[in-house]
Amino acid sequence: MGIVTADRLFQRQLSTIMTMRYAARILSPNPQNTKSNFIDKVRLYVRGGHGGNGKVKYGGKGGQGGHVYVVGEKGATLRKLIRKNPSKRIQASAGCDSTLRALLGAPGENVELMVPAGVSVCLDSGEIIGEVNQFGDRVLIARGGEGGGPQNRFLPQQGDAHSISLDLKLIADVGLVGFPNAGKSTFLKAVSRASPKIASYPFTTLKPQLGIMNYNDHRKISVADLPGLIEGAHYNIGLGHSFLKHVERTRVLLFVVDVTGFRLSLNHQERSAYETVLLLNKELELYKEELVTKPSLLVVNKMDLRGTEDIFRRLKDQILALKESASSIPHDLASEEYVNFDDIISISAKNQENVDEVKEKLRMIIDRYDSLEKEAELQDNLEKAQDLTKSRLSEHTGKGLV
Repeated sequence: MGIVTADRLFQRQLSTIMTMRYAARILSPNPQNTKSNFIDKVRLYVRGGHGGNGKVKYGGKGGQGGHVYVVGEKGATLRKLIRKNPSKRIQASAGCDSTLRALLGAPGENVELMVPAGVSVCLDSGEIIGEVNQFGDRVLIARGGEGGGPQNRFLPQQGDAHSISLDLKLIADVGLVGFPNAGKSTFLKAVSRASPKIASYPFTTLKPQLGIMNYNDHRKISVADLPGLIEGAHYNIGLGHSFLKHVERTRVLLFVVDVTGFRLSLNHQERSAYETVLLLNKELELYKEELVTKPSLLVVNKMDLRGTEDIFRRLKDQILALKESASSIPHDLASEEYVNFDDIISISAKNQENVDEVKEKLRMIIDRYDSLEKEAELQDNLEKAQDLTKSRLSEHTGKGLV
């Protein structure tokens, strides 16, 4: 009996060591692996150009210092940005001094940093000073100093200077949510031309993968396969915040759950498919409450395995009765609010069973919510127009009475 216990203890210690080594390897920056790592956050020091000197005797004005902008560009990545600016120090050029030949000094040259859509620009204080939500968006991040002239006693000003962080959150129509090895990558490969890494062990997805679902009428819907969650992700354990921040920018959440349940390692408790759904819900809610209110679809994967039909039926009944049975859910699995799934579909991503049904359902959900958003926008505009009309009528009536 003692030998068995010692063997189990050794297996647990070995599993812990391997998990820690693996996590350290994929989460810590390694210059040798830089080329293969997805970069979604960059810290830069930016400075606007110094203003040019004025010419007091002739009233000449120095040129404005150059500005620093971030600009959304198709095909841009934060990796390319770092490759082009390895020092991570960005400075615009100074404005030209006023001279006898040119009393009005030429402005300094601006610097434009090309970034992908979905980038937020944050100061070290956490303040967001701008966002690039689509290609062509332009955000001023460091203003150039004013040139010397009569308005400042011909003393040129220094440009703005501060450290900023460029934080990328992927923008996609659909975000795949699930624990490692649930089959998210297999599903993405089945519905699109993406080629994510697929294997029968956790953490095969270490960086976001983006695939496009194509429809016969040329409609395209983007799907993001994100690194798998683990328990405690909201505390930034594992790839925690790297995953959760990308979920914020997706329009629909597609929960992918292994019908047989999930167990991260020998040191972790084995979870049923139902418990997996509850844990995913809890991780999303603890990170940001609004996430559980997003339109969502639940896909139960690996239905090609034997004996899974009964498990699926029980799971579906449990999910449908979730709100009524919420008070009996254990504290470590319970949430304040639960996702309201538009549908629950069983699939085998490996054999591509019911995959087309999921594609069509996702399209229906997105189209429906698009329609609701447009109706809400029209209603809002109508109310604003009515309020404006009432205000003007009131003003006109008031003037008439006077």
